[in-house]
Amino acid sequence: MSFAELLTPAPAPPARQFNTTHWSVVLCAGQDQSSQGTAALENLCRTYWPPLYGFIRRQGYSPEDAQDLTQSFFVLLIERNDFRAVDPRKGKFRTFLLSSLTHFLANERDWSRAAKRGGGRQIVSLDALESEHRFLAEPVVNASPDKLFDLRWATTVLEEALRALAAEMQAAGRSRQFELLKAYLTGEPGEGDYATIASQLGMTSQAVAVAVHRLRQRYREQVREVVAQTVATPFDLEEEMRHLYEALTEGEPDK
Repeated sequence: MSFAELLTPAPAPPARQFNTTHWSVVLCAGQDQSSQGTAALENLCRTYWPPLYGFIRRQGYSPEDAQDLTQSFFVLLIERNDFRAVDPRKGKFRTFLLSSLTHFLANERDWSRAAKRGGGRQIVSLDALESEHRFLAEPVVNASPDKLFDLRWATTVLEEALRALAAEMQAAGRSRQFELLKAYLTGEPGEGDYATIASQLGMTSQAVAVAVHRLRQRYREQVREVVAQTVATPFDLEEEMRHLYEALTEGEPDK
C-alpha cells in the first residue's frame, strides 16, 4: 500500500471539532495562560519532541546539549506565552514550532535564562538515549534541516496514529489480530500470507482481507485525527495532510 493510498481523503472531522483541538485550545488560552491551554501545549510539545531534538542535533549540537536545549526551549515557550501572538486563522503548530525554535537557537542566551528560571523543570519525560538512537537510526539523506524536520514530523504523526490504533484495538479485545495484521497497513501481503493468518485467528482468508481493509481505513482516519489536533481550521487540516504526504514521499530513499 503506497503513501498515496494511505493518505487518500477520509471523512473530514466536523467543523465543531476544531474548537477543541489541542492547538485551538492553546490559541484560545493565549491571552490568559489558562491551565487548560498550558496542558494542551505541553501535550503537543511532548508529542513533537523527536522532530525538535533531531533538528537541533542537525545544527551540530552534542546529544547532551540537544537534550538541554529542547527542554529549555519548551520551558521558555510556555513561560513566555509566545503563542498569544499567533493568528488563529493561520495557526499551524508545526510551522509555529519550527519558527520559534529557529529564533531560540539564534539567540542562545535564552537557553541559559530558561534553564535558570525553569530550575531543571522537565516538560517532557523521555529517555535521552532513546532520542539519540532514533536520530542515529535515521537514513542519511541529502536534505536541509528544515526538510528533515518535516520528515521527522510526518513520521511522528504516523507513529502517534499507530499507537492510537493499537490502543483502540486493545480496548476492543483484538490486540492479537492487530499484531498479526499491522504489517499490512502499508505493505502488501505475499502469497499465502492471509491464509496463514486466517488459520491463526480462526478466520477465513477473505475475512482477513476485509479486516486489513478496515484496519487501513481506520489508520487513515487516525492519521487525520492526529494532524487535526495541530491545526485550527478544516482548511489547515487539508493543507497539512498534503504537506504530510510530500514530506513522506520526499523522504523515501529513492527520491
